[in-house]
Amino acid sequence: MVFVVAAMWSVTSFAADKYVSGNIGISWISEAEGVYSDYSNGGYIVDFDSGITLLGALGCDYGDYRMEGELGYQTGDYKSIAFFDGPESTDPIEAVGDFSILSLMVNGYYDIDLGGVELSPTVGVGVAQVKKDGFAFGEMVEAPEEYRWSASEVTFAYQAGVGLGIPVSDNITIDARYRYFATTDYTFEFGEDGPQFNTNRESHSALLGMRINL
Repeated sequence: MVFVVAAMWSVTSFAADKYVSGNIGISWISEAEGVYSDYSNGGYIVDFDSGITLLGALGCDYGDYRMEGELGYQTGDYKSIAFFDGPESTDPIEAVGDFSILSLMVNGYYDIDLGGVELSPTVGVGVAQVKKDGFAFGEMVEAPEEYRWSASEVTFAYQAGVGLGIPVSDNITIDARYRYFATTDYTFEFGEDGPQFNTNRESHSALLGMRINL
């Protein structure tokens, strides 16, 4: 990824227009399922409240397409968790805590001119650090912070979406977009000696921001 970002700013990229962009929006985090890492039938299903996504990018505009390096951050709160053993699951119980995802992505855009407005499908790949803090459920939601679970894992990530760019001056474009973001599977552990679960994260975001040509 460092090589790709460096290549964007190599000698050949000097023919492209450079830009910076920033976006903020609301994320809806998909229900996540975790299964025991030993591939037995047990596991859990966790639900989340909506959260916030922040994106910042540095890129090169080659005319019909763009390449950029993007730093992203999204966060949200746990809402409930249900455990299952086999096909049957328990009723959801209250869960507390928050999670965050810090991502570094390389994105590609194809810009379609719609008479002064840009329609921009996009795809991206990269890495993400997924972190949970102060996680607890059931009777443990009233426990002090030091008795709750926290963990962090690094995994691969990918995203796709579409944006609508509205120029407001020669070098400023208002950017509205939809983004689907997902990680590959990773392993979280409930406590130091607790069970390990394989899981992933998916989210949908509605974002609004600005792109400024340098």
